[in-house]
Amino acid sequence: MSRLIVISNRVARVTEGKAAAGGLAVAMLAALKASGGIWFGWSGETKASPPEQPHIHRVGRLTYATMDLSQQDLDEYYNGFANSTLWPLFHYRVDLMSYARTNFAGYRRVNSLFARKLNPLLRGEDIIWVQDYHLIPMGEELRRAGVRNRIGFFLHTPFPAYEILTALPEHETLIRALCAYDLVGFQTENDLNAFRDYIRFEARGEVLGDGLFRAYGRTFRAAAYPIGLDTDTVEAQAAEAAGSRHTERLRASLGGRSLIIGVDRLDYSKGIPERFQSFENLMSAYPANRGRVTFMQIAPPSRTDVQQYSELRERLEHMAGSINGRFAEFDWVPVRYLNKGFNRRTLTGFLRTSAVGLVTPLRDGMNLVAKEYVASQDPENPGMLVLSRFAGAARELGAALIVNPHDCEGVADALQRALDMPLGERRERWEEMIAVLRRNDITAWRERYVDALSAMPEGAF
Repeated sequence: MSRLIVISNRVARVTEGKAAAGGLAVAMLAALKASGGIWFGWSGETKASPPEQPHIHRVGRLTYATMDLSQQDLDEYYNGFANSTLWPLFHYRVDLMSYARTNFAGYRRVNSLFARKLNPLLRGEDIIWVQDYHLIPMGEELRRAGVRNRIGFFLHTPFPAYEILTALPEHETLIRALCAYDLVGFQTENDLNAFRDYIRFEARGEVLGDGLFRAYGRTFRAAAYPIGLDTDTVEAQAAEAAGSRHTERLRASLGGRSLIIGVDRLDYSKGIPERFQSFENLMSAYPANRGRVTFMQIAPPSRTDVQQYSELRERLEHMAGSINGRFAEFDWVPVRYLNKGFNRRTLTGFLRTSAVGLVTPLRDGMNLVAKEYVASQDPENPGMLVLSRFAGAARELGAALIVNPHDCEGVADALQRALDMPLGERRERWEEMIAVLRRNDITAWRERYVDALSAMPEGAF
């Protein structure tokens, strides 16, 4: 059996028995244990003089190989090009994109470094799977180093329309690097279509059919592989967490009121200000909800040293205060804004307790919170998911109430519909959605992708 080599920006060292590990990390760990292999990437550490060789840690058939970075590498590769250029661009926020040649040079330098340090660890039959936007040039760098193995790439974020992508000065360099892979995976058919348009209209390449493309002198395959959950684990965690101390405290604090919940990393792509406005519209347009419905938004901070993120936090704090000042009573506060995180088990209990899950990103590759909300529900009395049409999850969860997050009045109407929805309809919609999640869980996603990559001819066509 061929070994699997997983390359990601950060290496997720999973401690067995710990429930806090993310589903993706658990899925990768399972694959690497089954086939044997290497998990390679940044250690998360910065050093003034990083060691020349990767840190190696072996656990059975699995090898963790991690590289430290210099502060310059971190600033240019990670904070610079990856998160200040590609992240906003891929989420259609060209207005927030900043580009500097030094950052792009740093991005390519770190990808080249990773490729050089990984190469001596590779064997001829290894299958290489590169993860996400931080490492788009990795396949091209490995090819330059003479690697002929099958190399695949999966993009976890959206892929923008080609008219948006061309706002990046180095768009051709980036897509040429993407075409060095044997298999390019996207979250949705929409992302795949956007890539296809770039290949046809900008790269002047060929779409050959059966998922095959020809561009920049290479033939390769691209397809959509929507990522799933570790569905069974989430369902079991939620059922167990329903009686936990934290869930009981939350339930008691609600005093019989209905809970609308949002859970997001604090990021401008998540549409949280629009969500606050939608809840305020709900209180205005449907006053019977006052004193009877509570909205809790959990938004742990991220990238706190970036001005856009600190400004977003301040804006949300102001909005929460304004809504509470307008509608609160002595025994009821409409908005609970929690700028902190909770472990996965606690969150599943909170999701199970809520009558409505409000997941309204302005743009998202998939949004696993939407799927976690569905998997956390009580089958006998499930809550209702209100979901943005711009989340990749909307392509699979059509039984949710699909909304445009920019239409705050429309979202308020959908919230009211969710709150009023009869039990029979909620059950029917939930059963349709959970069937999708069980069928396309994280293991099925991983196996579909790896099987497709393994079937590709070795090396360039």
